[in-house]
Amino acid sequence: MVVKLPVIIATGKVSFMNEKVSTAESKLDPLKWIVVAVLVVAGVYANSYFADASVLYRAVGLIVLAAIAFWLAAQTAKGKAFMQLGYEARTEIRKVVWPTMQETRHTTLIVVVVVMILAVVLWILDSSVSWLIAKLIGS
Repeated sequence: MVVKLPVIIATGKVSFMNEKVSTAESKLDPLKWIVVAVLVVAGVYANSYFADASVLYRAVGLIVLAAIAFWLAAQTAKGKAFMQLGYEARTEIRKVVWPTMQETRHTTLIVVVVVMILAVVLWILDSSVSWLIAKLIGS
């Protein structure tokens, strides 16, 4: 049984969480993905080919190629769906109520104390078992 949870999208339209984003795939999308792959391979090859060149020039070239490849990938149907997912994730992160600095310090202190207590308990157990085994085998 599939349960569909209603969600109100920013446009006011009621959608369901398990509905796919409706994106019309273009006939040029496979060609765009091939060009993206060629750009990535070209960047990797150029980085090794120009190994004697300055790291700055190689880094700038790779950043430019990566930006072009990212922009081209974002023009495809799957790229648009991925970008939409990113925007929705950003919206959800903004809804999170983050702890205050005092709450963070308090929780961290609790975790450190519990870890130290458990370390001592495990040390005692380990020492006891070692002592017991030493007595049993007569060392």
